[in-house]
Amino acid sequence: MIVAAKTPVVVPSLLAGDLSRLGEQLDSVKAAGCSWVSVDVMDGHFVPNLSFGPDFVILAKKHGFFVDAHLMVANPEAAAPWFASAGADIVTVHVEAVKDVKSALRGIRALGRKAGLAAKPRTPIDAILAVLDECDLALVMAVEPGFGGQKFMADMMPKVSALRAAVDARGLDCWVQVDGGVGLLNISQAVAAGADSLVAGSAVFGEKDPVAAFRALEAKARAADGD
Repeated sequence: MIVAAKTPVVVPSLLAGDLSRLGEQLDSVKAAGCSWVSVDVMDGHFVPNLSFGPDFVILAKKHGFFVDAHLMVANPEAAAPWFASAGADIVTVHVEAVKDVKSALRGIRALGRKAGLAAKPRTPIDAILAVLDECDLALVMAVEPGFGGQKFMADMMPKVSALRAAVDARGLDCWVQVDGGVGLLNISQAVAAGADSLVAGSAVFGEKDPVAAFRALEAKARAADGD
């Protein structure tokens, strides 16, 4: 099976958005060509922060976005149906949080959604490689999950390269995503390592002009990919 290479996509994270005008911000980046956003879900247990529930998926869908729900929670098997029901196109769980990884991924697919699997920085990438055939998205965290605005960990890029090599060798239709600290200074590095989905929070919604920031990130990512 041969799967065509994916054009790199910049995925703004709602975590860095201004909740007092989030709808306005979503409309602005959508007009700039953004089609995909990430909803970071934190429970204060798996990671030391609290964030969004399913209503934010519903909001993003109402504004016309493809949405991935990144579940940084201690009970992903129980929470996945809530976000699937809200309309998330991809539901991503952490390999460190699930009891049976294959079962969790298959359960998400059984809900009619694409299944993503994420790994924290200290988790060996073999944990994802072992079940990569079950994944529609494989996520390398380039920061310790929990808070936005952290420094990008460049030493995670060999993990990205390992995923890219495995996806290509197996002919899989699977996004390779990087999340955490992605910005203008390192997005080219992430793309060069093999990422085709780049989650950017502070580098988009944390900027004074999110539209200009999104466009600059997208242009740099595509230039690094040779487009």
